[in-house]
Amino acid sequence: MRKVTATRYVAPLRSGGSVPGVVEADDLGTYVVKFTGSAQGRKALVAEVIVGELARALGLRFPELVLVHFDPAIADDEPHQEVRDLHGASAGVNLGMDYLPGAKDFTPEVAKDFRVDPLEAGRIVWLDALTANVDRTVHSSNLMVWPTLGTVPPRLWLIDHGAALVFHHRWDGTDPAKAYDFRHHALGHYAPDVRAADAELAPKVTEELLRQVVAEVPDAWLSAEPGFMSPGEVRDAYVAYLHARVQVSSAWLPTDFPSREELAAEEARRAARTQQGRPDWLKRVPDLHGKPAAEQDWSVHLG
Repeated sequence: MRKVTATRYVAPLRSGGSVPGVVEADDLGTYVVKFTGSAQGRKALVAEVIVGELARALGLRFPELVLVHFDPAIADDEPHQEVRDLHGASAGVNLGMDYLPGAKDFTPEVAKDFRVDPLEAGRIVWLDALTANVDRTVHSSNLMVWPTLGTVPPRLWLIDHGAALVFHHRWDGTDPAKAYDFRHHALGHYAPDVRAADAELAPKVTEELLRQVVAEVPDAWLSAEPGFMSPGEVRDAYVAYLHARVQVSSAWLPTDFPSREELAAEEARRAARTQQGRPDWLKRVPDLHGKPAAEQDWSVHLG
């Protein structure tokens, strides 16, 4: 990955728990920076690099990642103490993602009028299943639609893979054939052709490709991993697990996706259960649990 230095702090993004920030850098680029001092820790950044670079290698749209040297002094005007504390704990090298100006969240409202090819949907679902990314749901898609202006057709872009690679939180011999529940995947009702995606992508995920991808992770983000003697050993563990997992894709390939109507009926049943047992005064309070976040336009953060 390229290395840049942050020269101007623009604004924090409060749409996620890690509170990333938009910065300008010395290459004249603008980036969304995820900080090493965030509550999610450095493993979230490791997952971002491995899954994001693997997505790019497989031909999926994913913004460029860069290593951003960040000096907290450039954000001294930040008014919120908790954000300043985050910056103070993140001096040095952090992870930046190329900013997509004007991109919008792929919310259920946007999805109603957006056409997704079943094979493209299948490729994204397949990648998420391979990397155990359980955080791309109908309520939190971690997909962006961009561009949204001009004559170029809007496309889906993948973002935010910090919750993937769940096996690396406990290196306890998790079965590479383990299946995960993807019934509520953000693209599940687009009839994702995961079998065609498996036939296309599985042969490409070679040990050599995995080593190239994992090599992008900075040593400093791997050096304190318990149970390993060196960053090289940690890299070997990622390669071994993902390579073993792709070999048994038939065991974890998700194929059971509910339709839009089934999802709506399930949500209605959940809402009804939530209302039952509430006191009358509380029934008048809107139930916000599980509702999709408001559509997020990244351009507003540039002021």
